[in-house]
Amino acid sequence: MTKPTIIGLTGSIGMGKSTVAAMFEAAGVPVFDADAEVRAMQGPGGSLNAAIEEAFPGSTGPEGVKREALGKLVFGDKEALGRLEAIVHPAVGKNRMKFLSDHADAAMILFDIPLLFERGGHEGVDAIVVVSAPADVQRERVLARAGMTEEKFEHILSLQVPDSEKRERADYVIDTGTSLEETQAQVAALIPKIAARCG
Repeated sequence: MTKPTIIGLTGSIGMGKSTVAAMFEAAGVPVFDADAEVRAMQGPGGSLNAAIEEAFPGSTGPEGVKREALGKLVFGDKEALGRLEAIVHPAVGKNRMKFLSDHADAAMILFDIPLLFERGGHEGVDAIVVVSAPADVQRERVLARAGMTEEKFEHILSLQVPDSEKRERADYVIDTGTSLEETQAQVAALIPKIAARCG
C-alpha cells in the first residue's frame, strides 16, 4: 500500500498559514493543525491541564489553561518555556501519529506546524510549503490582533527562523501578500505539482 505524501506547511506569525491550510482542506487534503491540537488539550477538561498545573501552579482553571497567565510565566524564560514544551510537544507528536494512521489511505496529508524548522519536523515530511508575505503586511496583520504589542511581536519573531531563511529552505512558497483569490489559485496549482513530484 502506498503511503500518503506528507506536506509540512509552515510560516512565521501573521503570514496567513491558517487561511492556506483551510484552502488545502477545502481541496480535500486532510489537515493536522498542531495549534488546534494544543488548544484542545489545554481547553476545558484538556489532557495536558494537570501536568501544566503541576509545572506552573495557578496557570489553569475550570476553563483549562489560562493562556495569559501561562504566557507571563514563560515569556522570556527559556528554561520555563523548555519545561512547557516538554509537556506539550510529545503529546502533539502522539496525536499526529494517530492522525496519520487514521488517514493512511489518503493520497496526501498536510501537517500545519508553525515551528516546523525550529523543532526539526521538516525532516519527517515529503514536501515543505512555506507561507509568506511582505514584512509590512505581516506586521500590520499581527499588530491588529487583540492583546498584541510591538514587544510581543518582536519576541515571537526572535523565537522563529527568519522568513527569508524559511523561503530558502522551502520546496514551495505561497505568497499571501496578494488577494485571497490569488492565494487560492496558488494552492490549487500546487496540489497536482506536489502529487506529481512525490507520487
